[in-house]
Amino acid sequence: MSRSKFLCVFSLFFLFAINSFSFDFKIPFVEKANIKIDGKLNEREWENAYTVNDLTQQEPVPGGKTPYKTVVKAFCDKNNLYFAFVCYQPENTITIHTMLRDGNMRGDDYVALILDTFGDGKTGFMFQVNAAGTRRDGLISDPEYISTDWDGIWTAKSKIYKNKWIVEIKIPAVTLQFRKHHPFFNVEFYCFVAKDIITFRWVGTTLDAQPYDVKLTATMKGVDRLSQGKGISFSPYAVTKINKNYENGKHSTLQGEAGFDLRWNITPGIFAMLTVNTDFAETEVDTQQINLTRFPLFFPEKREFFLEGSNLFDFGVGLGHDFIPFYSRRIGLYEGNEVPIDYGVKVLGRQGKVSVAGLYVKTRDSYNLPGTDFFVSRLAYDITDNFKVGALLTDGDPDGVSDNTFTGVDAVWRTSNFLHKKKNFLIGGWWGDSSGDTTGDDTDGYGFKIDYPNDLIDANISYKKFGKDLNPALGFLPRPGTKQLSGGIAIQPRPKGRLGEFVRQFFFEFFGMQVRNVKGYIESWRIFTAPINLVTPAGYHFEFNYAPQYEYLTDDFEIAEGVVIPAGGYRFNRERIEINMPRSKSLQFGGRVWFGDFYNGRLNQWETYMQWSNTDGSIQLTVEAENDYGYLPEGNFIERLWQVKLIYAFNPDFVISSYTQYNYSSGEIGMNNRIRYTIEPGKDIFFVWNYNWQRFDGESLFNSRLTGNQIAVKIRWTWRK
Repeated sequence: MSRSKFLCVFSLFFLFAINSFSFDFKIPFVEKANIKIDGKLNEREWENAYTVNDLTQQEPVPGGKTPYKTVVKAFCDKNNLYFAFVCYQPENTITIHTMLRDGNMRGDDYVALILDTFGDGKTGFMFQVNAAGTRRDGLISDPEYISTDWDGIWTAKSKIYKNKWIVEIKIPAVTLQFRKHHPFFNVEFYCFVAKDIITFRWVGTTLDAQPYDVKLTATMKGVDRLSQGKGISFSPYAVTKINKNYENGKHSTLQGEAGFDLRWNITPGIFAMLTVNTDFAETEVDTQQINLTRFPLFFPEKREFFLEGSNLFDFGVGLGHDFIPFYSRRIGLYEGNEVPIDYGVKVLGRQGKVSVAGLYVKTRDSYNLPGTDFFVSRLAYDITDNFKVGALLTDGDPDGVSDNTFTGVDAVWRTSNFLHKKKNFLIGGWWGDSSGDTTGDDTDGYGFKIDYPNDLIDANISYKKFGKDLNPALGFLPRPGTKQLSGGIAIQPRPKGRLGEFVRQFFFEFFGMQVRNVKGYIESWRIFTAPINLVTPAGYHFEFNYAPQYEYLTDDFEIAEGVVIPAGGYRFNRERIEINMPRSKSLQFGGRVWFGDFYNGRLNQWETYMQWSNTDGSIQLTVEAENDYGYLPEGNFIERLWQVKLIYAFNPDFVISSYTQYNYSSGEIGMNNRIRYTIEPGKDIFFVWNYNWQRFDGESLFNSRLTGNQIAVKIRWTWRK
């Protein structure tokens, strides 16, 4: 694709009009509320709160009548926002599966609210609470995506009655970012009834309304007197660790550490964070994956410091995991091991039409790597309500020796009222280049995406070019030196009449991708089809897929130990069958099986799961297994990955969890046990106990040897002023 054609794509941004939705209300203000968050709503402030008398069904039948009713109340005082949801629903129909913070609530009855605190329809916060009072929150930067690894400091409690359940929420102003004396926030309210799979919303009540579209919100006035105080948050920690290595004579080490995070609001909309001697002892372990490709796997960020404001660093459109210019796991981690961080600084927020995100981190000497400085900066500017441009700069190399810099620019035009028909539409593009200690002159990349993501028709096309010398050292780029074209369409009708009694929605999919090298030769192509893909009104999911594909191996590929596929071109067909039970069931089974040709042989992949929880969600057991059986002329192979997660919760603030993973090919067994006790939001005690075993060749699983364990006790306390 020529540069001139690429620039022509950007010119399309200016051809569309700006549209907005109008839904205004004003919440009462009290100087200092005397509220106990307990789910009872027996204080006088709730009598005078602004009240939304009911939400409207969005899915499956927009505006349809149901036996359910949801009342929402809201007000604020100087330091907090208060919300309450009253969900009229018989007690014996309420569904709960989890009490784990940020747990999977897709099969639970829950309520949620979205806050766009800058009132510009760009970014936002999501706060979600199920009927057990379990909290889930996240950062929004895209109408279809939310980062739920962020944990804000806020309070929520629920209480179940005979014919209703109530959720009471308090969100401190200091948890949010907003402009001082700004007259309004944008807000949207949700309620989900798991038994009947019904979604209720206040504003976005069409089937095309995307779940996290902060433009489809109401204007909530009365927040101009909210104060973040001095905007200072101080979070010291202390941790004690005991490490025992059984491979070197059961050698044990005792280690004590302390550090802190300091947050200061530079302006009401922009804040700075300082972290000193950063520790991640309480961070959840990675979920292991089986890799049958010749490219590296992607693992999401889980560390709290890097998650804070992570949505402001997002760059480009249509990139997915094909290219992430700033991949924060490049900092403080080396080959899966933690690299100590001496200190780090972040600056995040919005001022007017400008959003800013900056990061500086200094790591310590470790694993024969010298201490290294890392710097990342991201700026974005809103030209109109729908059109945004931005730039990204990263500097530093994890090896601590090389110089590396990446610079990039991007632009996106996005609307939820395309051609005045309340349809979603997006067009965007990006360009970037790396420099430093690198060879070659093909160091840039660029691409675009056009997307029409709607309920009946979901279609998109994207193009990405990555130079063979493009090397973003702080990024994730699994296939440099390629040109990637992808796109397709999904037609998703919702049948009515007699057929609608058996099928809620069909998903007929046809998507394709092609990857060429810089010389124009095809390296990969794949067509994914779904001739059968449906969900029933009860929530059962049935799917059959047919996926022909092609792979060209430039070098011999060792897919498993001792099994080497020769270089050359391979054309083969894969098929998949997938069945899932409704998520609202207390006992769920499901899985998928891929089968068919694979390179010059065959491969069968079985992925199954079982999940059980008791009625109040205090106990949850999840078992997942992947078993792959390959049959190739060069040899047969087996890959297995088994995972078991057990959770017991005394209440949403006191949770014990255990996560065990077994990888057959490496013979490694890992168990991560965690106790988290939240005294109050922002004040936590963690107890973490990790076990590791090794199964050696020729030995059974039950004869695995203990290779090490680690115990960590961490206290984290937050003061705000």
